[in-house]
This record gives sequence, C-alpha cells and structure tokens, in this order.
Amino acid sequence: MSSKITINKISHSSFSESTYHDCYSFSKRSAFLSLIFFFISFFLVLKMQSIITRTLRGSLIRNNNKLTCISPIRFATPKQFYATESSNVTPKNLTKWTVLKTSAKIAFVTGIGYGCYEMYVQRHPLVQAEIDPEKKTIVILGSGWASTSFLKDIDTDHYNVVVVSPRNYFLFTPLLPETTVGTIDVRSVIEPTRFIARHKSRSVKVIEAECTQIDPDNKVITIKDNSQVKEEHTVSTLRYDYLIVGVGAMSATFGVKGVEEYGCFLKEVWDAQKIRTKLMDCIETAAFPNQTSDEIDRLLHMVVVGGGPTGIEYAAELHDFLVDDLTSWYPELAGKVKITLIEALPHVLPAFSKKLIDYTESTFKEQNISIHTKTMVKEVREKEIEVKRPDGTTDSIPYGLLVWATGNTSRPLIRDLMEKFPETQKDRRGLSVDEWLRLDGSEDIYALGDATATRYAPTAQVAAQQGKYLARLFKQLAVREDLEFELINATDEEKAKKERKLRKARDVKPFEYSHQGSLCYIGSDKAVADLPFGPAGNLASGGVATFAFWRSAYISSLFSTRNRALVITDWLKKTALGRDISRE
Repeated sequence: MSSKITINKISHSSFSESTYHDCYSFSKRSAFLSLIFFFISFFLVLKMQSIITRTLRGSLIRNNNKLTCISPIRFATPKQFYATESSNVTPKNLTKWTVLKTSAKIAFVTGIGYGCYEMYVQRHPLVQAEIDPEKKTIVILGSGWASTSFLKDIDTDHYNVVVVSPRNYFLFTPLLPETTVGTIDVRSVIEPTRFIARHKSRSVKVIEAECTQIDPDNKVITIKDNSQVKEEHTVSTLRYDYLIVGVGAMSATFGVKGVEEYGCFLKEVWDAQKIRTKLMDCIETAAFPNQTSDEIDRLLHMVVVGGGPTGIEYAAELHDFLVDDLTSWYPELAGKVKITLIEALPHVLPAFSKKLIDYTESTFKEQNISIHTKTMVKEVREKEIEVKRPDGTTDSIPYGLLVWATGNTSRPLIRDLMEKFPETQKDRRGLSVDEWLRLDGSEDIYALGDATATRYAPTAQVAAQQGKYLARLFKQLAVREDLEFELINATDEEKAKKERKLRKARDVKPFEYSHQGSLCYIGSDKAVADLPFGPAGNLASGGVATFAFWRSAYISSLFSTRNRALVITDWLKKTALGRDISRE
C-alpha cells in the first residue's frame, strides 16, 4: 500500500448535485460573512466619527470666561477648521470612561459577529474529500475525552478515519453531576460525534456499535449493533492499519455485593437520568399520604459513596437543589432530607492540598452534609447498606437513593485484549503502553485514556492531552513516510535538504503530561482550585471567586460554541426560573 500523498481532482462528470449544493452553501457563507463584517465596519466608522467629533468639539470662550457658544463640528471644511483654531477653541479631552465604553461596545459587537460566524460555520460545513483507498485507515474505538480529542486534531488529509463507539456523541463529564438535579440539561453537555467528523477535511465514517473483539494478528475488529432497532446484519468486521483504543473504563464495585442491583453509577448520560428519576421517586413517595416517619426518613436519606471530585460535586449539587428548590416546592419535606457521604480513605479529595480538603470538609459541615471517612461499604441491600466503621464495628444505614462514585476498572474488551499479549500486558489496571502511547507488544495499536495503566491519574485532562499528542504523532508519521518516499527519486541537491527534514521527522518526542490544575464544586456557589502556579508553585484557592473561575474554565473547555451557548443559557434559566422538579 503506497503512502504517497495524492490529490484527487474533481472532474466535470463528478460534479454532482450534492457538490453543487455544497458550493452554493459556500457562496451563501461568503455573503453571510460579508454582511457581518459590513455591519461591524459600519459600526466602527460611526464610532470613529463620534470620537473625532468629540475631539474637535469646542467652546468659544471670551476673555471674561463667559460661555458664548457651543458649536459641534461634524464635517468641518478646512476654512471652518482654521477659523475655529483662531477663535481659541479648547479641545475636549477624552475621559477614561468614554474610552472604556467605546472599547466595550466595539468588543461586544465584534464578539457577536464572531459568535454568529462560528454558529454559521458549524451549521454549514464545507465539502469533504472522499475516502482514499490508497491511504492508511485509522480506526478509533470510543467517543470519550481521549478519542474525541484525537478525532478533533487528527489530520484527515493523510489518513482515512473510522470511529466506532456504542454512543454517537461526546459527553462533557465534568458537568454531569449538574444534570442529575436539573441545573443544566443533558443535551447541553453532549456533542454529536458527527458534528465533529463532518468538519474534517476528509470524510470520516462514524459507526454506532460496540467493539466486541480485536484480532491484532489480522488487524481486524468485530463490531456489534447495540441499538434497540436491529436488522438481519447485527455483526460485522472492520480492517485497520492503526487502531486507537480509547474505550475508557467502567465504575469499579470492588466486589461489593448488591451495588449493580441497587446502586446508581455516575459515568454516563443514562446514569444521570436514572439518578434524577430515582431522586424524584423518593421525594414523591415520601410525600404520599400515610407514610410512617421512619419510612419518610429512609426515603429522604441520600447516600453518596466516594469522596473524589465526582462524589463531592454530586453531594454539593444535591444540597443546592434542596436549598434552592425543594424548600419552596416541598416545604413539609425539605427539613427532613439528609445527605451522607462515605469515603474509605482518611479524607475526601485526596488529590487536593490539605488546605482545600479542610475547607471542603468545613463547608460540608456548614451545609449539614455528613462525612464518614475511613468507612467501607461491605454490602448493599435494597433499603440499607452495611458499612464497616473505623473501629472495626459494622453498622446498617438506611437509604432512599445510593450513588456509587468510586474508582474505575477495565472493560471486558480491554481484558480480552490483554490476554492476547500475555508477556507484555500484566498490569490489572489496564493496558500497558510505552512513552509514545503504543501498546506494549504491538506496532500498530495505540491506547490512551482510562483504558491504560500509566503513572498519571485517570482524569479527563490526561485523556484530552493524550488524544492531542497522538494526533500530532500521526501527522509526524505521515510526514516521515512522505519524505522517505520523496527521497527515493530526489536529486543530489534535494537529498541533503530532505535528509535533514527526515531526521527531524524521525525524532518523535514521547508524551509528557502538563498538569493544568484541579477544580471541584463544593456547593453554595463555592468551589476549590488547586493550580500549579503561584509563589510556591502551587496556588490553593476556595470560595465564591473560585466558583466564578470554575465556571469560566469549564465554559472554555467545552468543545463547541453550541455547547457553550446551551450551558450558559441553562445557568441563566436556573438562576431566574429555578430548576425543573418534574419527573421525566
């Protein structure tokens, strides 16, 4: 298979109706952008005229300092201008407030114009090149942080790309706890994979299916249709030249009996929807007539297992829902709702600094959220959980809703792949990779994100950086192959130059993680931030100001202008109208 980069020219016979439609869309885009920039330019001209007018505006003052005339000059002729100068005109200096207002107006109009441009581009993608059989094929498994970051940055001019995932969207997981209580809508934090794939230069094939088996010897994967509507062909195979494994991980139960039957995880969209439904079930059932006081207390006891950022943020969102909404609409029950957080380690948020841990625990205490550290869950039953206290005694805690937000474990597909490389894949946490994210024991399989076992924490930040790095690596590999091919037919003068470029292309640097800090919402419009800068190399901050930074950081991290607009709108709706308490 040749790796030469070819350019497919469009002949007149291939200029189909769809191509005409795309070109017509491009002309509409040009007209739309021209209109936007015309209005911006017109506004800037008016503002510049206003500034010049204010500068030339004067007051004719007599020697006795008596005001005689105020004459604004808009379009002054040279004669009028010199006459004004000879009449002791005193120019009016621009104040800082005027400059600030003008700058704000210009920035506002420019921002609106840019936003309109971004939305138009997202709604009207350009023409894509067709799949080239002469190019190598990259198959991406998964649509999480790692896989989606790779898809956004991969140069499809050099490769054919196929995405296989059981869900056809990317989920912004840091804001998932907010969807469980109606702070934001689920649709606001998901980005369809086809939206991203459609804006690549070459057509990307997106298949909603689950990969059930990987055959590294024959470079073939087996996929299965997991939709509810199934036809005759539910199983198929795909060939690949390079395989990107980014399927993530599952929530770990640590062998605790009853977790999968009675607990609620918080990792996917359906998990958040299940939690929201069960939460309202508990509240409405507690409001049903003739319930005993013990049963009401049990139904309104919400237990969160796991003191990491996910568990902390869900407990915080649940508290805000209680204070902001349940107090108004369920006044007879609001005072009976109880929130308990259980953590097996000595403290919550173990990855944060001691100062922020203490601040979080004190804030939860003020919010009447009970924290039980050094407490392990031994068994989960339908209406109660059995826990082991720090002193070794066991106790039963009744609950209405149980949210299980603990660690991760590898998926069955990953465990099956590890068994095919018994000599190199021995880490039970996940796939072992080298410094270039290549699977140990394979030359054409790469793994990243929570599916791997590396020295980095399994966070979205790590997965996103790995995806971007791998996209750059594949571009460098494509450049190297092109240079090797061109070097064969190069002249003596060109060889020296191309050999220098080739040496540079072969120098592939390993992946290095750059920690940008950790954020966590702790309720009551407060957040904590552990940032890797400051006088001591680490800045620990908490409070309302940090909450504003938390929101701005997450807004900037969203993948599209569409998501940013939807999330901001949801926050405004929640502030003005409150959360929706209806059951879905």
